[in-house]
Amino acid sequence: MHNTETGILMDTHIWIWLMEGNPVLTGSKALTLIEEAAESGLLSVSVISVWEIGMLESKSRITFNIPCMEWIDKALSLPGLHLIPLSPKIAIESTRLPNNFHGDPADRIITATARINNASLITKDRKILEYGKSGFLKVIKL
Repeated sequence: MHNTETGILMDTHIWIWLMEGNPVLTGSKALTLIEEAAESGLLSVSVISVWEIGMLESKSRITFNIPCMEWIDKALSLPGLHLIPLSPKIAIESTRLPNNFHGDPADRIITATARINNASLITKDRKILEYGKSGFLKVIKL
């Protein structure tokens, strides 16, 4: 079991799935860890996830039954959830990730955010999970 003492950072797709009630999460160990982290006030998302959701929605790659900004406001009001801003330290860390991390800017910022905040990143992203095996990032596989 992963230690939620240092917190859990949700990858963008996990946050969407949580808010939309995606059955992939139902009954999973990951959902239990998310709930425990939220109860302890140790659940977070990166501000780049807000940008990423806006981009996906604007390109009709995802759709909501309410306006995007309203969805974001609702998603950010989840009890126990904290929004982590993009700090200069995170921005620079994202440009210097060890072990040849791939080039996607949002993934780089999310990964750097987890590293700087000593959080476990919960994801189903294959590339990020592979990177976690390198020992440079704590990951929780969905």
